[in-house]
Parts: sequence; C-alpha cells; structure tokens
Amino acid sequence: MTVKILTDSGSDLPRHFFEENNVTLLSLGVHLDGNDYEDIATIEPVTVFDAMRKGSAPKTSQVSPHRFKEVFTEIAKEKQSAVYIAFSSQLSGTYQTAVMMSEEVKEEYPDLDLTIIDTKCASLGQGLVVKAAAELAASGATKDEVVNLATFYSTHMEHLFTVDDLEYLARGGRISKTSAFVGGLLNIKPLLNMEDGKLIPLEKIRGKKKVYKRIIELMTERGTDLSKQTIGISHADAEPEVLELQKVFEEKFGCKSFYVNMIGAAIGSHVGPGTISVFFLNKLP
Repeated sequence: MTVKILTDSGSDLPRHFFEENNVTLLSLGVHLDGNDYEDIATIEPVTVFDAMRKGSAPKTSQVSPHRFKEVFTEIAKEKQSAVYIAFSSQLSGTYQTAVMMSEEVKEEYPDLDLTIIDTKCASLGQGLVVKAAAELAASGATKDEVVNLATFYSTHMEHLFTVDDLEYLARGGRISKTSAFVGGLLNIKPLLNMEDGKLIPLEKIRGKKKVYKRIIELMTERGTDLSKQTIGISHADAEPEVLELQKVFEEKFGCKSFYVNMIGAAIGSHVGPGTISVFFLNKLP
C-alpha cells in the first residue's frame, strides 16, 4: 500500500495538487469580515487580499483538533502508513495539536502508523517538501524513505520573503505602527528568512529592485546547483513581479523548473498583498 501523505494549508499548494496527488489537506481557519472559512478549501486567496486592500484585518486559526482526530482515526482504521508534513511549529500551534491528537487516537488504536514531521518551513518551502514526498511515495517507496527525504528537504530548505507594504505587518502586530509609517515614507522593503522555523528580519532595503538584486545575491551564496532544482515562488497577488523574477533566475542560474503559486489565505492574512517569497535548497539529496 502506498504511503499516505498529509499536510496542512500552510504549504500554500494549489487545490488541484491535493486531488491529483492523493494528498490529504488539513485546512487552517480564516476569519474574514464576520465569516469563517477553511484555507484553500473554501476561500480563494485573492478574496483575502482584496479585502485587506480595503482595510479588513483577517484572523487565522490552526487546524482543529476534531479534524486531526477524524483523519488520524481513519488512517488507523484502514491500517495505512502515513506521514504528516506540518507547518513550522514556531509559526502555528498546528504541529503541537497534531502530536496531541495522534496520542489520543493511539489510546484507541495503538497500531496507528503515523509519523509527524515539523518541517520548520512555511508556504511553498513546506510545499516543496510535500511535493517531493508525494512523488517518492507514489513511486512505491517505503515510509522510512519518504520520512528521510522529507526531513532532508525540510532541513535544507531556504526561505526568502519580502513584503510590499509594512502596514499589513503592523495590523497583525508583527511590527509597530510607527515603524510601518516611517518605512512606508522611506520605501523600505524588508527582506526576511527562516531560522529554525521562525520568520526573522534579515535586512531593510530601499526599493523593490534592490530587494530583488539582494535575493539574487543570497541565492548565489546559499543555493546549490540551482539549475537542477525546482525553485518555488509564492506571491500574494503579484504575478507580474514573479514573471520578472523567474526570467532573471533562468538567465542568472539556468533554472528550468519552477513551482509558482499564490500565497494562501492563512499566511496571506499575516503578510498582505504584494508579498513575494522564494524557496530553494542549500544542499541536494
């Protein structure tokens, strides 16, 4: 029996990916303008971005314990081997809830064969881990082989983020309103990366072109054989900039394979429209 892959919507993969690759989706919650939605499943990211541009401040919640218990119980009943590839534990309580609910299910089904991986990744950084694991599982690999590959990808995944408007980070309490105001006046574009699962400010740069130039420099420093990789790019309704970056990556690094998708409603609620994120490995398996 093929190893079952599970992941949450922190992976920012498109809806069709889950259907086409037999991957189970566990949705984070999104609360917008008085309504509750399931990320990816019942709300389009652009709906959130349009609302944020008009002043809305969406809230998010982790995957519900009930949903975890339902899915894990089904795996146990069907005697499947499964791997849950989770959103960084430093950004959401989803991983911890999954561990707690798996222990609860094991009380009734001691033979539950489930491994939960804290990727310490987010968005398509996590998504590329899921994609690699799903492809390996579909080839008939063992659970240990899938876990080892997913762990390797998680450990060596680089994340580079830049947001378009500091105001959205201020609304979510990530920075002060004063910092957002001053940054806006000076056209400051923060560059962030992931360190041990946390989103950490790396540099403050004036202007988009300089940010993109710095991303190229960091990819050169950190990436390994970029032409042989699938480069992930997620964006919050900023397709023109993504196409521009993709062209630069092709010319600079000889990249041929890209995985591009819009940032989901849950992560998008925190970073705001215009955000662009780039993902690549610093070591190949």
